[in-house]
Amino acid sequence: MPIFSLPSPYGVGTMGAQARDFVDFLAAAGQSCWQVLPLGPTSFGDSPYQSFSSFAGNPYFIDLDTLAGEGLLDEGEYRSVNWGSDPMYVDYALLYQLRYPVLRKACERLLAQDRPDFAQFCAEQADWLEDYALFMALKDKYQGCAWLQWPEGVRLRKKSALYKAKKLLEKEIAFWKGVQFLFFRQWGELKQYANSRGISIIGDLPIYVSGDSAEVWANQSQFQLDEKGAPTEVAGVPPDAFTADGQLWGNPLFDWEKMRSDGYAWWMKRIAFQFRLYDTLRIDHFRGFESYYAIPYGDTTARNGHWRPGPGIEFFNKVRETLGEKDIIAEDLGYLTPEVHQMLQESGYPGMKILEFAFDSRDGGNDYLPHRYPRHCVVYAGTHDNDTIQGWAATSDPDDLAFARDYLRLNPQEGYHWGMMRGAWASPADLAVMQFQDVLGLGSEARINIPSTLGTNWKWRAMPGTYSLELARKLRRDMEVYQRLPR
Repeated sequence: MPIFSLPSPYGVGTMGAQARDFVDFLAAAGQSCWQVLPLGPTSFGDSPYQSFSSFAGNPYFIDLDTLAGEGLLDEGEYRSVNWGSDPMYVDYALLYQLRYPVLRKACERLLAQDRPDFAQFCAEQADWLEDYALFMALKDKYQGCAWLQWPEGVRLRKKSALYKAKKLLEKEIAFWKGVQFLFFRQWGELKQYANSRGISIIGDLPIYVSGDSAEVWANQSQFQLDEKGAPTEVAGVPPDAFTADGQLWGNPLFDWEKMRSDGYAWWMKRIAFQFRLYDTLRIDHFRGFESYYAIPYGDTTARNGHWRPGPGIEFFNKVRETLGEKDIIAEDLGYLTPEVHQMLQESGYPGMKILEFAFDSRDGGNDYLPHRYPRHCVVYAGTHDNDTIQGWAATSDPDDLAFARDYLRLNPQEGYHWGMMRGAWASPADLAVMQFQDVLGLGSEARINIPSTLGTNWKWRAMPGTYSLELARKLRRDMEVYQRLPR
């Protein structure tokens, strides 16, 4: 359940009362974890996988009622705002236009106070917060332009240019620091509440960072960039049976040799930070650490890319050596070579199984069929990149759907979603995670993301009252039947 998908009268889900109500629902339903999408501030396209920062939190998730309760807002300053006409979908353009003026009022009051907790936050988070706040202040100064279009002095981080920018933009920098203080205080309180109810939080770490991000701008030597700061090659995946042109993600690629030379220090800091936010971490595109697909910068498709070696198991050995044993899930989907399988086995991390991939009627040996699962894995009916179960059933090949009906003994009158979820719960997998849209039995209108498309993704929201006591009791009964109640 993404944070943005929680109910709220203010245009997008937040970390306030509805989030705590969802935690209460999970506890009543016999659940043990809540998986969220990346929490970073989104950029063009609204994807949480293309963020302005690997460390900062999304300002939209800050709960306005909580700020009012603390005296940082008057209720009339946000309750009278028109946050959108359709409560089932996020209107990001409207949020961008209207949310920041409200947050500025809250931060003006925050910054006018003598707040030792704010000063402590800024000092403790300085290694990323200073660059992020300056980056966002500069982005506002240059009308939202990507940092590659900034004047050379600040683009290439020349000391004199940065010094002048910090002096000129002092108030703006303070605002962006204030926003992050408010975000992390609310997230910390929500996570603490979830943990107190027996719910652990599973986070999601994209392997790549956005080219237009504070991390790339502030750490240019860690990426494959030219002397002007532009990428030489970018990330993506090659053409396959589903996409003839492949997927052109466009993210800059890491300079793995440079990173190896300092013990992957940037990565160690990044992963360590994630474990301040979450109890468990899913690492996206795990196979990219064994080898990654590099596409010439400027190409319009992924057709001309080629594979290059990644750091391999050495990287994950360094994670274990530096950070100790961590609860990590490997997103090992897609075409996997024997080398990737070996890296996964050596890492010791559980991989992922997707039930919607299991029922290709042409492939009787499909490893996504539940009877083939090892215990050490995590099963999903589908992820945010897949259709909902009901949507999948409505659009599947008839032979595939017939195979699923026979294998899972699906009952169309009950809804395909309950049968498929029971197939996951009955499997040997140590952990089973469902999209909340599937618990509700919603169709394709509730799909979170269609890869390689823009404009319709990351918008679905639950309606008030959808996580009811009746639904919690039904879920809990299934947890009892399949012996998945938290121990």
